[in-house]
Amino acid sequence: MAAKKPIILAVDDDAQVLAAIARDLRQEFSKDYRILRVNSGPEALATIKELAEKEEPLALILADQRMPELEGVELLTASREFFPDAKRVLLTAYADTEAAVRAINSARLDHYLMKPWDPPEQLLYPTLHDLLAAWQATNKPKYDGLRLIGFQWSPRSHELKDFLSGYLVGYQWLDYENNAEGRKLLAAKGYETSQLPVVVFPDGSSLANPTPADIGSKLGITQQASQDMYDVVVVGAGPSGLAAAVYGASEGLKTLIIERMTPGGQAGSSSRIENYLGFPTGLSGAELAHRAWTQAVRLGAEFLAPQEVTKLCLQDGYKVLTLSSGQEISTKAVILTTGVSYRTLDVPGMDRLSGAGVYYGAARTEARSCDEQDVYIVGGGNSAGQAAMYLATYARRVFIVIRGASLAASMSAYLIEQISATPNIEILPHSQIKEVCGQDHLEAVMVDVNGTVEKRPARALFVFIGAKPSTEWICDQVMCDGKGFLLTGRDLVADPRYADIWKKDREPYLLETCAPGIFAAGDSRAGAMARVASAVGEGSMAIKFVHQYLDE
Repeated sequence: MAAKKPIILAVDDDAQVLAAIARDLRQEFSKDYRILRVNSGPEALATIKELAEKEEPLALILADQRMPELEGVELLTASREFFPDAKRVLLTAYADTEAAVRAINSARLDHYLMKPWDPPEQLLYPTLHDLLAAWQATNKPKYDGLRLIGFQWSPRSHELKDFLSGYLVGYQWLDYENNAEGRKLLAAKGYETSQLPVVVFPDGSSLANPTPADIGSKLGITQQASQDMYDVVVVGAGPSGLAAAVYGASEGLKTLIIERMTPGGQAGSSSRIENYLGFPTGLSGAELAHRAWTQAVRLGAEFLAPQEVTKLCLQDGYKVLTLSSGQEISTKAVILTTGVSYRTLDVPGMDRLSGAGVYYGAARTEARSCDEQDVYIVGGGNSAGQAAMYLATYARRVFIVIRGASLAASMSAYLIEQISATPNIEILPHSQIKEVCGQDHLEAVMVDVNGTVEKRPARALFVFIGAKPSTEWICDQVMCDGKGFLLTGRDLVADPRYADIWKKDREPYLLETCAPGIFAAGDSRAGAMARVASAVGEGSMAIKFVHQYLDE
């Protein structure tokens, strides 16, 4: 979006004089400024109030002194409430010079000009150029992108920050309690604090306490399928799902991908992925996911988000998916790439403070709020290591809490080396969190370090303690193991417990579940390797088996 041009406001009750002022101003300044003219003091004040409400940049007010109802000095004085930094110039006749001099102090007048100002090249433009240059030197342009107003410790605000970050939507976070601009904007939009969080869009429209779906709709993210029948529907937009969408669409299949929150899955929340093939300097998970999503859509895949599949049933050889919106979609084949979610930490206070200083993943969205504070990370895997490196840029100290003696058993060597070389990261071996403390937000953690329990102040706690598959909604249709992971391929025929489940004459394809034509890929599949590269490989490989199934 192009930045708004600053405004020069000319005010005079004499129509001929006002026309002359506007003509001269446009001739010299119209390239860089928008020229407005108003023919009375009260109307000018109303215009100034309106400009403030719309957050328009007002650079200079040029007002005549002798106007009925509201004189120039009074207008310029009143304007300070709305635009304290705007430059103020009074147009006077010779008889009014004494009033103009007094106004330099009372109205903080920047200059006064005598009428007539002909020629303007000598008597008008040089003065205004100097004043506008001074205004530009100190003016901080208003942010004109999406803004999110909320409370720092609000779980709903945290959810929306995560959603916007997941789609790489730039936004300005305004903490209502600590940001005067946020309070002023909320009042200007006519909302109460009970309606927070509030999202203000670049076009000036706003939503109070919106859901991610509300924001997605406003941002133009599709939430309604355009077709009733597809060749393949991919459920989940993690690395495996995105890979399946890219290959399915590129190979001519009518492909739909459905994601309940943001693309990328757990990998999408990673602050830095440095071991993925082809990116020697690394990239964020959100960036990788956004590139893949863009690629899939460009090749012809249809993307629905945020939208959740709540039911899948078999009907006359087709698969029928029911969405949370109530829409039903039919497809010839399904690829389940539902991924996993972080396991919860079962200690006192976790449920109460979740989203208010306690976070599962989410290091990227909350890192800046941890500036010069102590933060704790629970877990010793790569996700925890990537979060620690990212948080160390902002936090005073980062503590990694692990049960074992070292990170060697669970973390990649390159991350261990980086952590060792970062002075404000400290590893707490043989340790665990026993309790989290605080009223409306996290204030401290109780840490058991080698058998000694200590209470330590903490700004935030980030939890990365393994994952559970997001398969609860589908386990009544396809076979899962005891932990909820989807069984596929040889696992269905090699184990005697499942010998009677597979009914077709052929063996199931490598990634096929017990329901023919329903495939699984990525972290939610039993036996899958929890790596981005393997997830991408499985997603692309699943399309090969979809082709074989459709050709039967």
